[in-house]
Amino acid sequence: MDVMDRIKELVEKNPVVIFMKGTPQFPMCGFSSRTAAALQQCGVPFAHVNVLADQEIFQNLPRFADWPTFPQVYIEGELIGGCDITLEMHASGELQKMTQAAAAKAGEG
Repeated sequence: MDVMDRIKELVEKNPVVIFMKGTPQFPMCGFSSRTAAALQQCGVPFAHVNVLADQEIFQNLPRFADWPTFPQVYIEGELIGGCDITLEMHASGELQKMTQAAAAKAGEG
């Protein structure tokens, strides 16, 4: 399967997914750590992809959604943004509403 197809499948099959450096339990950069923590505080399950463990995704994800940096958060197949946007949405309560709605729609929440 082509890497762009793999990325598309991950984004479409997971109601909430973060592409990050490391894992939520062992983040490998501060931006990924803060973003994963914000998602964890929403209290809904989310998928994660360690871009450091998959060089194809690491190299191609920036062109998938025309977003140059990591982490990248997708909710219901749409790019939400990176660290700053996710943290702003978390502070306003919008992130929790969106993740809860996505999880409920997928039968996970």
